[in-house]
Amino acid sequence: MERLLSFAAKLERISSAIGRLAAWAIIALVLVIMTDVILRRWFVIGSTKLQELEWHLHGFLFLLCLGWAYTKNAHVRIELVSERLSARTRAWIELVGCILFLLPYVSAVLWFGYDYVSYSWAYNEASASPTGLPDRWIIKSAIVIGFAVLGIAAISRLLQAVVFLFGRPEQAERTPFSQTEPQTGES
Repeated sequence: MERLLSFAAKLERISSAIGRLAAWAIIALVLVIMTDVILRRWFVIGSTKLQELEWHLHGFLFLLCLGWAYTKNAHVRIELVSERLSARTRAWIELVGCILFLLPYVSAVLWFGYDYVSYSWAYNEASASPTGLPDRWIIKSAIVIGFAVLGIAAISRLLQAVVFLFGRPEQAERTPFSQTEPQTGES
């Protein structure tokens, strides 16, 4: 169990590091949005490239921070229900949810996403708009990378649930499930 806990911690560090690095895209996103608004409002200049860059940055930010948010329990869940459950019940739900829902979904996205991205790379896919961004394969690659990071985070949480449910009490104390309150997205 000690090895599982150690491996889970390593996986969580990987997904957190990628998420923290990708979070810096928020600065670029804000600057692009501000530029687009200023150009449209005061200079009456619209730009397809700026609009596409906005959604590319937004997608990049969301996709690459998804795993980090999952490890920090900052994802959407029904708090009214989960906060009333015991730690063991929450750990069981996490374990079963990862095995039956999250990991199969991530696997399907990675499986089908590979072809989706490889096609885009092979044909150097660009925007359908003549004045849009080239190299659409960049954002499509972010889909596969983001879901791979989410898969890493899911495996980490799965292993932590296993340690909490089946490990020794001192090992279970080192998992996020040992907290009396559900973990928030802080830190």
